[in-house]
Amino acid sequence: MLITPDIDLRLAVRADAQALAEAQLRNREHLGPTEPHREPEFYTAAGQAERLDQPNSATWLLFDGERVVGRLMLTGITLGPLCSANLGYWVDGDYAGRGLVTAAVEEVCRAARDDLGLHRVEAGALTDNKASQRVLTKCGFVEYGTAPAFLHIAGEWRDHVLFQRLLHDGPPAHLSQ
Repeated sequence: MLITPDIDLRLAVRADAQALAEAQLRNREHLGPTEPHREPEFYTAAGQAERLDQPNSATWLLFDGERVVGRLMLTGITLGPLCSANLGYWVDGDYAGRGLVTAAVEEVCRAARDDLGLHRVEAGALTDNKASQRVLTKCGFVEYGTAPAFLHIAGEWRDHVLFQRLLHDGPPAHLSQ
């Protein structure tokens, strides 16, 4: 799906692992202040293929031609009465501020509702990451709390603001048939 005339969003496949590893390595410094510690293996095609194969998750990539310029990931996808997942995302430092993540989050939420049958998506943002908080707010996420010492980021336990977006009010997909 085209997010802009030159940026495409699509579900990741295992064959994207090398391009994703290159993007992660290229953005290592840019993402460092908001990411957990990563072992060297993380920055390899094998490390990214392993992440793409995680159960109960779905990954979308932003592409500028063949170059990966962002990633969005739903993890902890749970069906049944919860029908929920956690959203994480990043964009290449050279592409920040263009509204790409906002458009991509909207599409991932649509897919979470229509394709995966989810009721709710949650996301957390560092308390000082106002840009990420703005993206979530623009996309209809509502702040519902703060999690002290939530994730170990850049060498310390960091507080996060928690957000959620309710995608529909109907019953779980498996109950509505």
